[in-house]
Parts: sequence; C-alpha cells; structure tokens
Amino acid sequence: MSGNPDEDRIEQLRQERLEELQDQAGDEEAQQAAQEQQERAKAQQDALLKQYLTDDARQRLNAVEMSKPEFAEKVKQQVTALAQSGRLQGKIDEDRMKEILRELKPDEKSFDIRRR
Repeated sequence: MSGNPDEDRIEQLRQERLEELQDQAGDEEAQQAAQEQQERAKAQQDALLKQYLTDDARQRLNAVEMSKPEFAEKVKQQVTALAQSGRLQGKIDEDRMKEILRELKPDEKSFDIRRR
C-alpha cells in the first residue's frame, strides 16, 4: 500500500467486495447442489411409483394431485416408504389406492352454525 488513506480505503473496499462475490458464488453452488439432489429424489420417487402403481391407481393419484397437491405429496411419500421398506407385495391397484387415500385423509372439520 502506498500509505495514502484514500487508496487504502479503496483497496479495502475492493477486497470486501471480492469476498462478497466469492461467498455468493459458494451459495449459488450450494443451492444448485441442493436442487440437483431434490431432482434426483423426485426422479427416484417417480420411478418407484411407476413400478408399484397400476395405471388406474396412478390416474387416481394424479386426480388427487390436481385438487390437493400437498395431500398427494404425502400419499406419494407414504407409498414410496412402503416400497422402499419392502412392505408392498405386487402392484397397488385402484381399490388399494382408495384405501390408502382414506387412511391418510385428514380429519374433516365440521362446523355447526346455529341461528338465533
């Protein structure tokens, strides 16, 4: 450094900015790696669902996914867990899918409205 306070300050700011840019690049790489991991997990889940669900069961699950995506994701996770643990014998047909949907269906809340 030349000893000039302005030049020292400029050099310090440049160094700080360089560190910020390097941190951002590291964060972007971590985000990209996490996204790739999610995509691989999704592809594995889709492969298991294709392997263990009949066409009718898959259609029913897709219909549920259109109206209740969070619930459908929960069902997919359950079926995937059953498949990975080896507790599924054969394919899940539409009737078995209906049973699974009924079992996992959240309790419905009922409201009583009384008029006076």
